[in-house]
Amino acid sequence: MNVLSMIATKDARGERLDRALARNFGDFSRARLQALIREGAVRIGEITATDPSLKLRGGETVTLAIPDPVNYEPRGQDIPLAIVYEDAQIVVIDKPAGLVVHPAAGHAEGTLVNALIAHCGESLSGIGGVRRPGIVHRLDKDTSGLMVIAKTDKAHHALARQFADHGREGPLEREYQAFVWGRPRADTMTIDRPIGRSAQHRERMSIVAQGRGKEALTHLYLEESFPPDIPDPLVSRVRCRLETGRTHQIRVHLSSLGHPLLGDRVYGGGFRTKINRLDEPSRAALRTLDRQALHASILAFAHPVTGKKLRFKSELPPALAALETALRRLPTPSE
Repeated sequence: MNVLSMIATKDARGERLDRALARNFGDFSRARLQALIREGAVRIGEITATDPSLKLRGGETVTLAIPDPVNYEPRGQDIPLAIVYEDAQIVVIDKPAGLVVHPAAGHAEGTLVNALIAHCGESLSGIGGVRRPGIVHRLDKDTSGLMVIAKTDKAHHALARQFADHGREGPLEREYQAFVWGRPRADTMTIDRPIGRSAQHRERMSIVAQGRGKEALTHLYLEESFPPDIPDPLVSRVRCRLETGRTHQIRVHLSSLGHPLLGDRVYGGGFRTKINRLDEPSRAALRTLDRQALHASILAFAHPVTGKKLRFKSELPPALAALETALRRLPTPSE
């Protein structure tokens, strides 16, 4: 077990324990540090601290005991999958909202990887020496839509190259349907704002200064607004095409424009009162959705072995389609 230590400065007086640890131990996310605190891995002097929100006095010695890594190999689980396409090299799935892609802290099982191991069985080659599917891109837990997964080392490497290029020279396409608060100022725009880890909330991403984060490009196209034909519509449906693939990219970029996704509890918290301006059918549909209104609708790429371009389209899942239907029936202010 590796033990790290820090001395809280006088300036740290009144600072939350998890925030002070995140500031001093930058290799760990704040969410991971909060989990370690709750597990009893943090001591202030000789006392174990289990509350991440504990306020420091300043001057304390704080130690963090990092547990040794556990050799964990995910196991197959019989979880239903919506298979869009499959051959010996790849499988394309339509991921439902709520399904975590890869096992991690807090989600050791019940993930897409567990489902794929069970589904593919012996058809999986040893990717990186281990029999498991090759995840070359991800969707957030609460984002639905299309994903491609490699079943062989060869397919994994070829797909990884395409995703690293972001479609600038190859046929890769990634498009999303999103429902946002308000109406963007232009029907078509490119959001070119670098993204990095938030300094205030380590579990979040944010727009950062040039040179600090990673390049992030999102092309946005206005599809329609609800209600239509008024100067200040409540909601708009937009199409987003990614030219890079940063964590939470669409959610962060749209929020930075002042048009966060409906249902986004992380990046749209300041817009919760706008829900009251919707009519009851739209509010009910949004409650039923219970997630950010984002769907990966189009995915295209070159087959990793044949080179043939494959293009797939996914319609809105039922809860998101029901929200769209309710929004289309929003009364105009004069009604």
